[in-house]
Amino acid sequence: MHRVALAQSEGRAPSFVGAVGRDGRTVWAGSRSCVEGHAPDADTQYRIGSITKVFTAVLVIRLRDEGLLDLDDPLEKHLPGTGVGEVTIAQLLTHSAGLAAETPSPWWERTSATLRPTLDAVLGERPLVHPVGRRHHYSNPGYTLLGSLVEAVRGRSWEESLRSEILEPLGLHRTSVQPQAPHAGGWAVHPWADVMLPEPSEDLGLMAPAGQLWSTADDLLRFALFLAEGDDRVLSARSLQEMRTPASPAEAGTWDGTYGLGLQIVGGAGRTLVGHSGSLPGFVAGLWVSVEEGVAGVALANATSGPMAAVVAAELLGIVADAEPRLPEPWRPLSEVDPELLALTGPWYWGTYAYGLRLAADGGVALEPLRGAGRNARFQARPDGTWSGLDGYFAGETLRVVRREDGSVSHLDLGSFVFTREPYEQGGAVPGGVDEGGWRGL
Repeated sequence: MHRVALAQSEGRAPSFVGAVGRDGRTVWAGSRSCVEGHAPDADTQYRIGSITKVFTAVLVIRLRDEGLLDLDDPLEKHLPGTGVGEVTIAQLLTHSAGLAAETPSPWWERTSATLRPTLDAVLGERPLVHPVGRRHHYSNPGYTLLGSLVEAVRGRSWEESLRSEILEPLGLHRTSVQPQAPHAGGWAVHPWADVMLPEPSEDLGLMAPAGQLWSTADDLLRFALFLAEGDDRVLSARSLQEMRTPASPAEAGTWDGTYGLGLQIVGGAGRTLVGHSGSLPGFVAGLWVSVEEGVAGVALANATSGPMAAVVAAELLGIVADAEPRLPEPWRPLSEVDPELLALTGPWYWGTYAYGLRLAADGGVALEPLRGAGRNARFQARPDGTWSGLDGYFAGETLRVVRREDGSVSHLDLGSFVFTREPYEQGGAVPGGVDEGGWRGL
């Protein structure tokens, strides 16, 4: 509670809500308000700004999973006539399409959407400010294009798709396009005096997919669980893992953060967090989840500037995760094991580098250096008897067993690297051969 009270006081926020979830349930929520005797709770709506982009990205990945588009498709294939049709859907998702960060004047967040009734008005005369695909440059109009893409492919509005494909299946009944009571009002706090000014709450129109939504701490924690584990009614765990994978280079000087497919990815304090920050006039928000620890943090405030909601959300998550580390799963023996697979376990050598091959409970294997630093990786079993790398240097690479004519194991092949049972063993399938004199002293 102290961290939330400090955030509200130092950030000079009319109100501040923080909450932490673990393994799908809210384990702590607290709030602070400038009104004595009255404070919001985890069911009070706040505007969440760019956290909306994550919802839009989920809708796009759903279209990909249904085979209705490919992420490498140019936008023009599905949404013709934009003038930036050469950019790909993946580039829009990762903010690497080269598009401008904002719309042409006036300030779109504080003006009527009727000033931008078409995509032409959203993009302006100079929509591209960087070479396509060359750098990460955050773009709100890019997510307007993605929202219009969803509408073009689905044949229904972004709002209708959002409600039926995400909000209803996940039970996010307090997340909506328009505010629903109880909700906070948006305020600007004077930078040099303790006085406030109400902020307008505009309907963003075409820009809605970039920042329209209102939500609560409880709903966002449920959404965080989905981002960590997936839900086959919306997106599979495999697709969520793809969204959480870095896909866009970080800007110079920001090496602790990058961007996936619609998700911000940040590192620090020995953990990786995925989620998003958000702001609109009158509101700031933060949502982060540590997938490995199963902990999520949310922070919401109703002030245009001052409260560091994204920072506080990460700190609240860390407080819980550090105080009560996640319990490891109980060790259990395998229910059955293939003797041929068991025979592959143990030490293997890539040249003189010693590795150990270990069986995993899911039928996969792990290859780990036995001493010192090295390229360790987990591998997922494929139907053809090979394994596919899941992480690290060998992500996506193929591990296979190479057998001799008599069926005995010759070696392991990993992306052309040869692993033998002995270091540079005589007669082994070592590229370049092994010196006939064998190992020797000085």
